[in-house]
Amino acid sequence: MTDITVQELKKRLDAGDNDFIFIDVREPHEHAEYNIGAQLIPLGNIMAAADNELADMKEKEIIVHCRSGARSGQAKQLLAMMGFTHVRNMLGGVLAWQDMGK
Repeated sequence: MTDITVQELKKRLDAGDNDFIFIDVREPHEHAEYNIGAQLIPLGNIMAAADNELADMKEKEIIVHCRSGARSGQAKQLLAMMGFTHVRNMLGGVLAWQDMGK
């Protein structure tokens, strides 16, 4: 599935669209410093989450993000390998999100 820009995601969130799973794959200290409302599942825990709390969501749209887009890109690949069919990476991550607000 195609990735999503911060602008596209912001429009969806502003419109109240919450028909997707929103995951932050950064570390807890990063999430505590600044977050945009996504559920925290650090990259190192993503495979365990895929087998547990996300197991029944393989057909649901999942949007992952991190600081810059690299770790969330890895998360997207891992989830896709585990059978998740609609995973999207937020391009540019939190850095792009913060730049959008300037």
